[in-house]
Amino acid sequence: MGAESLLEIRHMRKAFGELEVLKDISLTVKKGEVVSVIGPSGSGKSTLLRCATLLEKMDGGSLSYLGRVVCKPEKGESGDSVYVPKGELRKFHRYFGLVFQNFNLFPHYSVLKNITDAPVRVLKVPKKEAEETAKRLLAQLGLEDKAKAYPCQLSGGQQQRVSIARALALKPEILFFDEPTSALDPELTGEVLKVIRQLAEEHMTMIIVTHEMNFAKEVSDRVIFMENGLIQEEGTPEELFNSSKERVQEFIGKLTND
Repeated sequence: MGAESLLEIRHMRKAFGELEVLKDISLTVKKGEVVSVIGPSGSGKSTLLRCATLLEKMDGGSLSYLGRVVCKPEKGESGDSVYVPKGELRKFHRYFGLVFQNFNLFPHYSVLKNITDAPVRVLKVPKKEAEETAKRLLAQLGLEDKAKAYPCQLSGGQQQRVSIARALALKPEILFFDEPTSALDPELTGEVLKVIRQLAEEHMTMIIVTHEMNFAKEVSDRVIFMENGLIQEEGTPEELFNSSKERVQEFIGKLTND
């Protein structure tokens, strides 16, 4: 493949006390790729996203964006992960956006301020320019009339679309979604998945943790099945959904028949 590696994870490990949540995760994502991560609750999917987006510190392994190292083991492959200095670490936040399952919008900010706050404060984008970008994104997501509204005045699906607009406003190289529809009813789920589909068509690089099997099948270039802190299987949707592994079939079957 000619596309360059945007994200590279090697032997990622993470434990909370005695509990080993990620045991040995290696993953490369190329520009323009859509990767879905599926697996039972407690398999480490959200922790993987939190480590990749620097919300949690990895215990071991290496992480890099566009060939630039965020952290790597101090001594050999098995040593503890050592991060670049704080000032340098901040620069990596420009590479990614993260959309949470429960929106995480600021309740006391209008929709417009929710979207423009980080570009203005963090990236030092002029306010007028940030507002123009925000309005364009709101129009693209079917929310042009909601700029002055507050989160409490929106449906769950609208709030999630605002949080997608907020992530896109930072012009990230890659977008991470942590079960973006799990807090929504089926009707609202559809409107959020439609937005993600649209982003996939525009070749936005994405990693999506999801329980929506048919969606994962339709939109992904690759699907990863995680369990017990390990990647148990990965491949094209075709390969994974026709996997010969009994455990993968059992998991997919349960969710597809729900």
